[in-house]
Amino acid sequence: MYMNYLSVVPMTTLLILIGTLIVLLFVLTKLLKRSASLKTSFSIIGIVLLGSFLIFLTQTQHIAEAVGRMKTWIQSPIRSTNTFMEDSFDLTIIPLQQTVLIDAPVINQLPELPRGCEVTSLAMLLQSANVSVDKMTLASEIKKDTTSYKVSDGKIYFGHPNDGFVGNMYTKDQPGLGVYHKPIKELAEKYLPGHIKDLTGSAFNELKIHLSDKRPIWVITNTTYKKLPSNQFQTWHTPSGVIDITYKEHSVLLTGFDEKYVYFNDPLTGEKNKKAPIVDFEQSWVQMGSQAITYLPH
Repeated sequence: MYMNYLSVVPMTTLLILIGTLIVLLFVLTKLLKRSASLKTSFSIIGIVLLGSFLIFLTQTQHIAEAVGRMKTWIQSPIRSTNTFMEDSFDLTIIPLQQTVLIDAPVINQLPELPRGCEVTSLAMLLQSANVSVDKMTLASEIKKDTTSYKVSDGKIYFGHPNDGFVGNMYTKDQPGLGVYHKPIKELAEKYLPGHIKDLTGSAFNELKIHLSDKRPIWVITNTTYKKLPSNQFQTWHTPSGVIDITYKEHSVLLTGFDEKYVYFNDPLTGEKNKKAPIVDFEQSWVQMGSQAITYLPH
Protein backbone atom coordinates (compact mmCIF):
# COMPACT_ATOMS: atom_id res chain seq x y z
CA MET A 1 0.00 0.00 0.00
CA TYR A 2 2.79 2.43 0.91
CA MET A 3 4.70 1.72 -2.29
CA ASN A 4 1.59 2.41 -4.45
CA TYR A 5 1.02 5.71 -2.69
CA LEU A 6 4.58 6.83 -3.46
CA SER A 7 4.20 6.06 -7.12
CA VAL A 8 0.80 7.83 -7.46
CA VAL A 9 1.63 11.15 -5.77
CA PRO A 10 4.14 12.41 -8.43
CA MET A 11 1.67 11.69 -11.27
CA THR A 12 -1.19 13.52 -9.51
CA THR A 13 0.99 16.55 -8.84
CA LEU A 14 2.21 16.50 -12.42
CA LEU A 15 -1.36 16.62 -13.79
CA ILE A 16 -2.22 19.55 -11.49
CA LEU A 17 0.90 21.44 -12.58
CA ILE A 18 0.16 20.89 -16.28
CA GLY A 19 -3.42 22.11 -15.80
CA THR A 20 -2.17 25.21 -13.99
CA LEU A 21 0.30 25.97 -16.79
CA ILE A 22 -2.46 25.71 -19.41
CA VAL A 23 -4.66 28.19 -17.50
CA LEU A 24 -1.75 30.61 -17.04
CA LEU A 25 -0.87 30.44 -20.73
CA PHE A 26 -4.50 31.22 -21.62
CA VAL A 27 -4.55 34.25 -19.29
CA LEU A 28 -1.15 35.43 -20.56
CA THR A 29 -2.35 35.28 -24.15
CA LYS A 30 -5.33 37.51 -23.33
CA LEU A 31 -3.23 40.03 -21.41
CA LEU A 32 -0.49 40.26 -24.00
CA LYS A 33 -3.04 41.19 -26.64
CA ARG A 34 -4.05 44.19 -24.50
CA SER A 35 -0.65 45.49 -23.41
CA ALA A 36 2.68 45.00 -25.18
CA SER A 37 4.49 46.43 -22.14
CA LEU A 38 3.69 43.26 -20.20
CA LYS A 39 5.52 41.02 -22.65
CA THR A 40 8.91 41.20 -20.93
CA SER A 41 7.53 40.57 -17.44
CA PHE A 42 5.42 37.63 -18.56
CA SER A 43 8.37 36.22 -20.52
CA ILE A 44 10.41 36.13 -17.28
CA ILE A 45 7.50 34.53 -15.43
CA GLY A 46 7.17 31.93 -18.17
CA ILE A 47 10.87 31.07 -17.98
CA VAL A 48 10.64 30.68 -14.20
CA LEU A 49 7.60 28.40 -14.50
CA LEU A 50 9.26 26.35 -17.21
CA GLY A 51 12.39 25.97 -15.07
CA SER A 52 10.31 24.88 -12.07
CA PHE A 53 8.54 22.35 -14.25
CA LEU A 54 11.85 20.88 -15.46
CA ILE A 55 13.18 20.67 -11.88
CA PHE A 56 10.00 18.86 -10.85
CA LEU A 57 10.46 16.33 -13.64
CA THR A 58 14.05 15.70 -12.45
CA GLN A 59 12.87 15.16 -8.89
CA THR A 60 10.11 12.88 -10.13
CA GLN A 61 12.71 10.74 -11.88
CA HIS A 62 14.71 10.44 -8.66
CA ILE A 63 11.56 9.49 -6.75
CA ALA A 64 10.77 6.83 -9.32
CA GLU A 65 14.28 5.43 -9.07
CA ALA A 66 14.06 5.37 -5.28
CA VAL A 67 10.71 3.62 -5.46
CA GLY A 68 12.17 1.08 -7.86
CA ARG A 69 15.12 0.36 -5.57
CA MET A 70 12.83 -0.03 -2.55
CA LYS A 71 10.55 -2.37 -4.50
CA THR A 72 13.53 -4.48 -5.60
CA TRP A 73 14.83 -4.70 -2.01
CA ILE A 74 11.44 -5.76 -0.63
CA GLN A 75 10.91 -8.39 -3.31
CA SER A 76 14.42 -9.90 -2.91
CA PRO A 77 14.51 -13.28 -1.13
CA ILE A 78 15.49 -12.81 2.49
CA ARG A 79 17.81 -15.82 2.33
CA SER A 80 19.93 -14.27 -0.42
CA THR A 81 21.74 -12.08 2.12
CA ASN A 82 22.50 -12.10 5.80
CA THR A 83 22.37 -8.30 6.10
CA PHE A 84 18.85 -8.33 7.54
CA MET A 85 19.67 -11.05 10.06
CA GLU A 86 22.88 -9.33 11.18
CA ASP A 87 21.27 -5.90 11.47
CA SER A 88 18.22 -7.17 13.34
CA PHE A 89 20.07 -9.46 15.76
CA ASP A 90 20.26 -7.65 19.10
CA LEU A 91 23.21 -8.69 21.26
CA THR A 92 21.98 -6.58 24.16
CA ILE A 93 19.26 -9.12 24.93
CA ILE A 94 21.88 -11.81 25.60
CA PRO A 95 23.17 -11.70 29.20
CA LEU A 96 26.95 -12.07 29.43
CA GLN A 97 27.68 -15.17 31.47
CA GLN A 98 30.62 -15.54 33.82
CA THR A 99 31.22 -19.14 32.83
CA VAL A 100 30.32 -20.90 29.56
CA LEU A 101 31.11 -24.38 28.28
CA ILE A 102 29.38 -25.64 25.14
CA ASP A 103 29.07 -29.31 24.27
CA ALA A 104 30.03 -29.08 20.58
CA PRO A 105 31.14 -31.93 18.32
CA VAL A 106 34.90 -32.51 18.19
CA ILE A 107 36.60 -33.73 14.99
CA ASN A 108 40.23 -34.62 14.39
CA GLN A 109 41.71 -33.25 11.17
CA LEU A 110 44.32 -36.05 11.07
CA PRO A 111 45.33 -38.12 9.32
CA GLU A 112 43.45 -37.05 6.18
CA LEU A 113 43.99 -33.28 6.42
CA PRO A 114 47.39 -32.29 7.82
CA ARG A 115 46.65 -28.66 6.88
CA GLY A 116 42.88 -28.88 7.23
CA CYS A 117 42.34 -27.29 10.63
CA GLU A 118 40.14 -24.51 9.19
CA VAL A 119 37.66 -26.75 7.34
CA THR A 120 37.64 -29.21 10.23
CA SER A 121 36.78 -26.45 12.69
CA LEU A 122 34.09 -25.32 10.25
CA ALA A 123 32.69 -28.87 10.20
CA MET A 124 32.46 -28.74 13.99
CA LEU A 125 30.70 -25.36 13.84
CA LEU A 126 28.16 -26.50 11.25
CA GLN A 127 27.49 -29.79 13.01
CA SER A 128 26.81 -27.89 16.23
CA ALA A 129 24.13 -26.07 14.21
CA ASN A 130 22.65 -29.47 13.24
CA VAL A 131 24.06 -29.36 9.71
CA SER A 132 25.13 -32.78 8.48
CA VAL A 133 28.45 -32.23 6.71
CA ASP A 134 31.93 -33.71 7.17
CA LYS A 135 35.44 -32.29 6.96
CA MET A 136 36.31 -34.04 3.68
CA THR A 137 33.31 -32.55 1.91
CA LEU A 138 34.24 -29.09 3.12
CA ALA A 139 37.87 -29.68 2.13
CA SER A 140 36.83 -30.39 -1.44
CA GLU A 141 34.39 -27.45 -1.56
CA ILE A 142 36.48 -24.69 -0.01
CA LYS A 143 37.65 -22.10 -2.51
CA LYS A 144 41.29 -22.57 -3.57
CA ASP A 145 43.97 -20.05 -4.44
CA THR A 146 45.96 -21.87 -7.12
CA THR A 147 48.90 -19.44 -7.17
CA SER A 148 52.14 -21.42 -7.41
CA TYR A 149 54.84 -21.13 -4.77
CA LYS A 150 58.14 -19.63 -5.89
CA VAL A 151 61.09 -17.70 -4.52
CA SER A 152 62.67 -15.03 -6.68
CA ASP A 153 65.28 -12.43 -5.73
CA GLY A 154 64.86 -13.35 -2.09
CA LYS A 155 61.09 -12.77 -2.21
CA ILE A 156 58.42 -15.41 -1.61
CA TYR A 157 55.49 -15.50 -4.05
CA PHE A 158 52.40 -17.50 -3.13
CA GLY A 159 48.63 -17.21 -2.69
CA HIS A 160 46.53 -15.18 -0.26
CA PRO A 161 44.53 -17.08 2.41
CA ASN A 162 41.60 -14.68 2.04
CA ASP A 163 41.38 -15.53 -1.66
CA GLY A 164 41.19 -19.26 -1.03
CA PHE A 165 43.07 -22.18 0.50
CA VAL A 166 46.77 -21.73 -0.23
CA GLY A 167 48.76 -24.80 -1.29
CA ASN A 168 48.13 -28.47 -0.56
CA MET A 169 45.78 -29.38 2.30
CA TYR A 170 46.30 -33.12 2.08
CA THR A 171 50.09 -33.46 2.45
CA LYS A 172 52.96 -31.46 3.90
CA ASP A 173 55.28 -32.83 1.24
CA GLN A 174 54.17 -29.93 -0.94
CA PRO A 175 53.99 -26.19 -0.13
CA GLY A 176 50.90 -24.93 1.63
CA LEU A 177 49.47 -22.92 4.50
CA GLY A 178 45.71 -22.61 5.05
CA VAL A 179 42.71 -20.36 4.54
CA TYR A 180 41.28 -17.31 6.30
CA HIS A 181 37.79 -16.16 7.24
CA LYS A 182 36.45 -14.87 3.89
CA PRO A 183 36.37 -18.21 2.00
CA ILE A 184 35.26 -19.98 5.19
CA LYS A 185 32.30 -17.64 5.58
CA GLU A 186 31.41 -18.05 1.90
CA LEU A 187 31.36 -21.83 2.27
CA ALA A 188 29.42 -21.70 5.56
CA GLU A 189 26.77 -19.57 3.85
CA LYS A 190 26.12 -22.44 1.45
CA TYR A 191 24.89 -24.56 4.38
CA LEU A 192 23.28 -21.84 6.51
CA PRO A 193 22.32 -19.09 4.06
CA GLY A 194 21.42 -15.86 5.78
CA HIS A 195 22.52 -17.12 9.21
CA ILE A 196 26.31 -16.80 9.19
CA LYS A 197 27.81 -13.96 11.20
CA ASP A 198 31.37 -12.82 10.42
CA LEU A 199 32.74 -11.44 13.68
CA THR A 200 36.14 -10.61 12.21
CA GLY A 201 37.44 -7.35 13.63
CA SER A 202 35.14 -7.46 16.65
CA ALA A 203 36.24 -7.05 20.24
CA PHE A 204 36.88 -10.31 22.09
CA ASN A 205 34.07 -9.42 24.48
CA GLU A 206 31.58 -9.73 21.61
CA LEU A 207 32.70 -13.31 21.12
CA LYS A 208 31.85 -13.94 24.77
CA ILE A 209 28.30 -12.71 24.16
CA HIS A 210 27.74 -15.20 21.34
CA LEU A 211 29.27 -17.95 23.45
CA SER A 212 26.90 -16.95 26.26
CA ASP A 213 24.09 -17.72 23.81
CA LYS A 214 25.46 -21.27 23.50
CA ARG A 215 26.82 -20.85 19.98
CA PRO A 216 30.47 -21.89 19.39
CA ILE A 217 32.79 -19.75 17.27
CA TRP A 218 35.27 -20.59 14.51
CA VAL A 219 38.50 -18.62 15.01
CA ILE A 220 42.06 -18.25 13.72
CA THR A 221 44.86 -18.34 16.28
CA ASN A 222 48.25 -20.09 16.38
CA THR A 223 49.49 -23.41 17.72
CA THR A 224 50.99 -21.79 20.86
CA TYR A 225 47.78 -19.91 21.77
CA LYS A 226 49.78 -16.81 22.69
CA LYS A 227 51.26 -13.86 20.83
CA LEU A 228 54.13 -14.85 18.55
CA PRO A 229 57.45 -13.00 18.20
CA SER A 230 57.99 -11.20 14.90
CA ASN A 231 60.61 -13.74 13.75
CA GLN A 232 57.81 -16.33 13.42
CA PHE A 233 56.36 -14.41 10.47
CA GLN A 234 57.48 -14.10 6.85
CA THR A 235 56.36 -11.83 4.04
CA TRP A 236 54.59 -13.19 0.98
CA HIS A 237 53.91 -11.38 -2.27
CA THR A 238 50.49 -12.45 -3.53
CA PRO A 239 48.24 -11.45 -6.43
CA SER A 240 46.15 -9.54 -3.86
CA GLY A 241 49.09 -7.77 -2.25
CA VAL A 242 51.77 -8.27 0.37
CA ILE A 243 50.90 -10.25 3.50
CA ASP A 244 52.76 -11.44 6.60
CA ILE A 245 52.05 -15.06 7.44
CA THR A 246 53.16 -17.64 10.02
CA TYR A 247 53.34 -21.38 9.60
CA LYS A 248 52.08 -21.64 13.17
CA GLU A 249 48.66 -20.42 12.01
CA HIS A 250 45.87 -22.59 13.42
CA SER A 251 42.08 -22.73 13.59
CA VAL A 252 39.97 -24.00 16.49
CA LEU A 253 36.36 -23.93 17.61
CA LEU A 254 35.75 -21.78 20.69
CA THR A 255 33.38 -23.51 23.11
CA GLY A 256 33.56 -21.45 26.29
CA PHE A 257 35.36 -19.27 28.79
CA ASP A 258 35.62 -18.39 32.43
CA GLU A 259 37.58 -15.80 34.39
CA LYS A 260 40.99 -17.31 33.60
CA TYR A 261 40.65 -19.57 30.59
CA VAL A 262 39.15 -19.93 27.15
CA TYR A 263 37.98 -23.35 26.02
CA PHE A 264 38.02 -24.81 22.52
CA ASN A 265 37.84 -27.98 20.45
CA ASP A 266 41.25 -28.55 18.85
CA PRO A 267 41.13 -30.31 15.46
CA LEU A 268 44.88 -30.93 15.54
CA THR A 269 44.74 -33.13 18.65
CA GLY A 270 41.05 -34.02 18.69
CA GLU A 271 40.83 -32.70 22.24
CA LYS A 272 37.44 -31.48 23.41
CA ASN A 273 37.19 -28.29 25.48
CA LYS A 274 40.94 -27.80 25.60
CA LYS A 275 41.89 -24.73 27.59
CA ALA A 276 44.39 -21.88 27.33
CA PRO A 277 44.89 -18.70 29.38
CA ILE A 278 42.28 -16.25 28.13
CA VAL A 279 44.62 -13.23 28.04
CA ASP A 280 47.24 -15.07 25.99
CA PHE A 281 44.64 -16.55 23.66
CA GLU A 282 43.04 -13.17 22.99
CA GLN A 283 46.43 -11.68 22.10
CA SER A 284 47.15 -14.50 19.66
CA TRP A 285 43.70 -14.08 18.10
CA VAL A 286 44.15 -10.33 17.65
CA GLN A 287 47.62 -10.86 16.17
CA MET A 288 46.08 -13.13 13.52
CA GLY A 289 43.56 -10.49 12.49
CA SER A 290 40.74 -11.07 15.00
CA GLN A 291 39.14 -13.58 12.63
CA ALA A 292 35.94 -15.24 13.85
CA ILE A 293 32.72 -16.69 12.45
CA THR A 294 29.59 -18.08 14.08
CA TYR A 295 25.98 -18.74 13.16
CA LEU A 296 22.90 -16.83 14.25
CA PRO A 297 19.83 -18.47 15.79
CA HIS A 298 17.66 -20.16 13.15
